[in-house]
Amino acid sequence: MELVGMPGVKGPGAWKSFVPCRRGIVPPLQPEPTFFWCTFLPPAKVHRTFVICLSEDTVVFLACRSQFPRTCHHVGEVANKLLIYSPLALKFRSRLAVTGATMKPPGPVYTCSKVLVLLSLLAIHQTTTAQQVNDIDIYSLTVDSRVSSRFAHTVVTSRVVNRADTVQEATFQMELPKKAFITNFSMIIDGVTYPGIIKEKDEAQAQYSTAVARGRSAGLVKASGRNMEQFQVSVSAAPNAKITFELVYEELLKRRLGVYELLLKVRPQQLVKHLQMDIHIFEPQGISFLETESTFMTNELGDALITSQNKTKAHIQLKPTLSQQQKSPEQQETALDGYLIIRYDVDRADSGGSIQIENGYFVHYFAPEGLTTMPKNVVFVIDQSGSMSGRKIQQTQEALIKILDDLSPRDQFNLITFSSEATQWSPSLVPASAENVNKARSFAAGIHALGGTNINDAVLMAVQLLDRSNREERLPTRSVSLIILLTDGDPTVGETNPRNIQKNVREAVSGRYSLFCLGFGFDVSYAFLEKLALDTGGLARRIYEDSDSALQLQDFYQEVANPLLTTVTFEYPSNAVEEVTQDNFRFLFKGSEMVVAGKLRDQGPDVLTAKVSGHLTTQNVTFQTESSVAEQEAEFQSPKYIFHNFMERLWAYLTIQQLLEGSVSASDAERQVLQTRALNLSLAYSFVTPLTSMVVTKPEDQEQSQVAEKPVEGDSRSRNVHPGRAFFRHHVQGAPRAKTPKTGYLHSSARGSSGQAGISGFRTNFGTGGFGFRKLGPPGLPGTSDLAAFHPFRLLALSPPAPSNPDSAVSGVNETKETFMTAQTPAFIQAPSAILPLPGQSVERLCVDPRHLQGPVNLLSDSEQGVEVTGQSQMEKAGFSWIEVTFKNPPVRVHASPKQVVVTRNRRSSAYKWKETLFSVMPSLKMTMDKTGLLLLSDPDKVTIGLLAWDGPGEGLRIFLRDTDRFSSHVGGTLGQFYQEVLWGSPAPSDDSRRMLRVQGTDHSATRKRKLDYQEGPPGVEISCWSVEL
Repeated sequence: MELVGMPGVKGPGAWKSFVPCRRGIVPPLQPEPTFFWCTFLPPAKVHRTFVICLSEDTVVFLACRSQFPRTCHHVGEVANKLLIYSPLALKFRSRLAVTGATMKPPGPVYTCSKVLVLLSLLAIHQTTTAQQVNDIDIYSLTVDSRVSSRFAHTVVTSRVVNRADTVQEATFQMELPKKAFITNFSMIIDGVTYPGIIKEKDEAQAQYSTAVARGRSAGLVKASGRNMEQFQVSVSAAPNAKITFELVYEELLKRRLGVYELLLKVRPQQLVKHLQMDIHIFEPQGISFLETESTFMTNELGDALITSQNKTKAHIQLKPTLSQQQKSPEQQETALDGYLIIRYDVDRADSGGSIQIENGYFVHYFAPEGLTTMPKNVVFVIDQSGSMSGRKIQQTQEALIKILDDLSPRDQFNLITFSSEATQWSPSLVPASAENVNKARSFAAGIHALGGTNINDAVLMAVQLLDRSNREERLPTRSVSLIILLTDGDPTVGETNPRNIQKNVREAVSGRYSLFCLGFGFDVSYAFLEKLALDTGGLARRIYEDSDSALQLQDFYQEVANPLLTTVTFEYPSNAVEEVTQDNFRFLFKGSEMVVAGKLRDQGPDVLTAKVSGHLTTQNVTFQTESSVAEQEAEFQSPKYIFHNFMERLWAYLTIQQLLEGSVSASDAERQVLQTRALNLSLAYSFVTPLTSMVVTKPEDQEQSQVAEKPVEGDSRSRNVHPGRAFFRHHVQGAPRAKTPKTGYLHSSARGSSGQAGISGFRTNFGTGGFGFRKLGPPGLPGTSDLAAFHPFRLLALSPPAPSNPDSAVSGVNETKETFMTAQTPAFIQAPSAILPLPGQSVERLCVDPRHLQGPVNLLSDSEQGVEVTGQSQMEKAGFSWIEVTFKNPPVRVHASPKQVVVTRNRRSSAYKWKETLFSVMPSLKMTMDKTGLLLLSDPDKVTIGLLAWDGPGEGLRIFLRDTDRFSSHVGGTLGQFYQEVLWGSPAPSDDSRRMLRVQGTDHSATRKRKLDYQEGPPGVEISCWSVEL
């Protein structure tokens, strides 16, 4: 941006003398400025050329429709000018210090300089743009997702209208799960439907190339992210035109660590008059568990979320009003920005699995319960090359130490680290005893990153290690042997040709072991690792560089840590079925599920039977099951929301996925056969897969041949693309120009966990009064009236105070006293480690600081409540270095550290940063966290536990309790003991601020002190409480 200085002659003539700013164009300024500056923004930077006139008192925008010299000689052509005048008293010279720019008084001649930062002006321009966005109004947005037997069919419909009097551009943008296939997209403009047409990729590419040759943009943009892919298409909307966008996609939900997960992204970017999300689930086996989680839910939105469930059906609906969508009553911005996640599992009474039949197709789900985990022999192959230095190696060490702790005593293991050369930690496999695990932990903690990347030698060393153990008969009979490779880069030392490495490993393994490959970041060839793994019956996974990388590694290990069956085979009568999907599998891991689908033959039997065989630790096993065709057909016709022919589409979806996966490790000839069949199915069932593309049609007067393609993991073209997170976005970019590119594309974006830090949250209001307790209350609050001058925070004192001043005495046991406290607190007032409401009808609180307790401490346990709280106190100061809350039902563990909160459900861990919105509802537990960082664990039948990462004086974790009348008589622990028999001693005659507190036979000194109450979040309010140090 070029800044042009103008003569600074004082007096009224100075402002009028500059041609572009003469009176008649610029409104009169009072008082007139003593000097001004003008700047020109060329069209390459903005949609129009702007002249910006700056004075000491005012900012003026002057836009000319065509580019002009610095003196703007077109001043006489009034029709070519658009003036935007903002009478802002900026005192511009004083503001420059904030923006980082400098400004000198202009001299008597014209001068030029460069302005690098001008935030005030940019903010004004952005505000103008934001006002234009509202011209495209989303008046209806609906999401209808129907899950039938794990197969999800989702329809997203957005209706918009252009309320401007000029042509505007409307953009439909949303995210869908990576494993989903788009099946349809259409636009209805002025009653005319413009469909998306799915074609073979080569044919679509030819159409795209033709469009590019004509100077048009086809919007071929792709990117790979963690969980989602982004679809976007733009279209020009005439004044008052109404447009309906509709996108349909389908996916088979995969069972992972014991649950199925449906992921929906919500981000309309404006308040929507009619916004509704409906999720219908039908599972004939019965729904055993249902959880709803959100990263954007506020208290108001929580009231709009309704969940209903019976044995086989569930309905989750989110239908917020306009006021419920607002971030706050003062803001017209939407709070909906994040994920809505539905997790569930099904009943499994039949060990042979469940066969379900609909419209001539069947699906067989197999995940038997009650099987014993098989022993495993695992070799961890860890990349310690130079590129792993810093955060990567630290996270790898952290994950590896946790994984070693999770090894079963029946397992055997070893570690191999490699850079330019490979090194074994132990000469042979060793049992996972406590001693060996501790030694391995020490070794893992000392891993340093240095050197090149010799993948070939490291993996072959692991194979040789297993071979030697096998020859020496050290591998237990029917145990499972796994190699887990973690690397962040391509091979650079030794054998570096990927094909040769794949061939060497395939021949060395020879079908006896499975290799699981983890690619850390994007500097590694994912296609290379995927083929390396699939060639040996394993799988590949990308580990994303993020704050939760260690958790990603741990979660992957948990998926393969518990093998239940090997060599699993499905058999069906040959006269009953045909075109069956994959029917033999190498492993069945705990928490997963095997899925087989196929067609029923015409004139087949009335009852479909199946036999599933596999190997257990000590024997072979066979499961048998059967299903009545007529009964199953009838069952899927009764629910009104079951979409027609879903099982046929499930079969096609699963077949395509398996054909594409098989083509990775197939020979060239086999690959062509597999891909041809996958292509034909993709076209027949209208799936956008890596072999097909969707051509988005538009009105004739707009750009044609926009193409949406399915991103491929590891495609280098998919990386450097805008990682947008929007779900629905309608925006304006001005009237369309001849060569304005319009986009219609599908690409991926990163997950919410690392990028959700500004998502609007909710605030939970914690009452400080009205608690009901069974036990006798403590001595009253002295000098209550002394707090009257503080912040107007109402405190209801339901127990009588015991004042030191007789004049301030309050008579009557049940009288209510109101006091006021302040939020403006001195820095020296401490936030106690724990705040406990004391027993009895009182608002008295106990402030506890366990400063002298060493090691992990049992803070709270109640077997009837099914809750246990442990923590590590910070010696000689308030707060905890970590707190862990474990619930028995549901089985959930919440581990809080000053850095983050890790929630583990059924061996599946999720990390949440403090002040990142969390709203999770599951049977018997609700977890919420708002933007103040208050984490609340509650249930109508449980004690409420609150956690907070306090970053004020005395940094560390804090804990508080609520609803403590729900404790059982078995409550115990360092904090729980205060809910047993508590006896207060008599006050000293000269000082009633000190008492003795006897708890379970132990005396504690309690002192009346002023502390910070953080139950409403930072900065806290000053209170008077009984302080106890343990």
